[in-house]
Amino acid sequence: MKELVNVLLKKNYIYKSLKEIDKKALGSRKKIQIYEGVDTDSYYASIFIFVQKSRFLRKNADELEMLFEKLKILQDHNYKKKILIYQMPLCSKAKEQLREEKWILINASV
Repeated sequence: MKELVNVLLKKNYIYKSLKEIDKKALGSRKKIQIYEGVDTDSYYASIFIFVQKSRFLRKNADELEMLFEKLKILQDHNYKKKILIYQMPLCSKAKEQLREEKWILINASV
């Protein structure tokens, strides 16, 4: 949790509360961590931490968007920000697709 807060602080994202969401409730078995955060302006943000050894491809971007849609249904509200924190190479097409869908991308390996 401390590492997550440090990564977010480096990018000037400050959250007054962070709550971890159980990925099994979303039907996912992936190595992913999901958090719900409330910033200082009382806006909700969904934070996904994705770590894998192989490259993040476009199909992974589609799966991530499906997980986000399930999260909106599970928590019963919409999120102002969608943040992806990743530690692997990102395919250029996947990066482009995520940016079109208004994801904030943070590379944690730098």
